[in-house]
Amino acid sequence: MSEQILHNLSISVLSVDQQLTLCFINQSAENLLEISGKRAINQHISDILLNTDELETILLEALDTGQLYTRRKVKLDLITGHSITCDYAVTPINDEDSIRLLIELYPLDRYLRIDRDETIASHQEITRQMIRGLAHEIKNPLGGIRGSAQLLAREFDDNQLDQYTDIIIDETDRLTSLVDRLLGPKIMPNPSLVNIHEVLERVRKLIELESDPPITIYRAYDPSIPELNVDAELMVQVFLNIARNAMQSLAETQSPSLQFASRIERQYIIGTRQHKVVVRLDIKDNGPGIPPDLRDHLFYPMISGRSEGSGLGLSVAQSIVHQHHGFIEFESEAGDTVFSIFLPLEPSL
Repeated sequence: MSEQILHNLSISVLSVDQQLTLCFINQSAENLLEISGKRAINQHISDILLNTDELETILLEALDTGQLYTRRKVKLDLITGHSITCDYAVTPINDEDSIRLLIELYPLDRYLRIDRDETIASHQEITRQMIRGLAHEIKNPLGGIRGSAQLLAREFDDNQLDQYTDIIIDETDRLTSLVDRLLGPKIMPNPSLVNIHEVLERVRKLIELESDPPITIYRAYDPSIPELNVDAELMVQVFLNIARNAMQSLAETQSPSLQFASRIERQYIIGTRQHKVVVRLDIKDNGPGIPPDLRDHLFYPMISGRSEGSGLGLSVAQSIVHQHHGFIEFESEAGDTVFSIFLPLEPSL
């Protein structure tokens, strides 16, 4: 199998020589291990991973015996500070007069994430259909209540009673607005080629105007990202919903900050489809983090960590991103919460 073929595999593949020096790494493995292939080549395996004692033992045994070795659910610590859980297989192969070891990595985190995303998407669609049915049933009597209140207001001679009919009208309008928001976006995306950094900059300026006290906003954009085929206005809504949630979570944080970042991911799976290139857009805050009891349900409607929140912002954002064939995921701990929006680079709408 040629190295060109290995480069295009979605499986993460690397090989080392008898000194456990890296000879080859494909794009998928670069993404998984968060390293640059050009810099990693000719480095010892311990220079690209932190906890390699067990792995080195397996590699040396494979060199000694010439046999295939596999390991399950192994935690590997990356030099970036992140960790991954994966299965791996080590296969000795003859390379002219020497032996090289082919290492295949199967990231369990990604497969678990894909399964989780599909489950969440399925649950969201079921929930969305139930809410739509319920919302339509609610809107009909609300219209009748509002109309009756208006008729009553015209019949009353006592202006002091107007305050009661006004309350009825205002509250039915509020409930109708809430139902409309539960139904989600009413329009389908109208895509065009968009500089996604211009979208992020619009959101940044809005957040800077709204934040009180001021929040420091950092930017880490990849200028090489080409234009995306998306609906710019809907994307503004996505990023604004996420950024506002982050801003509100920083109310009690000293030196509050946000970071907007963009980068390219290659050979990435969204749902059941593998994309050669996707764009990853991060919104990161240094707030208290998302409570553990909310994390599994965060994108469901009416789920909010704030007593005054409607719980619709993230649900709407996820719905819009799904319309663009992407998805949103997050990682959160105290002082470090990141929401990541993944969008295919190739046109798909």
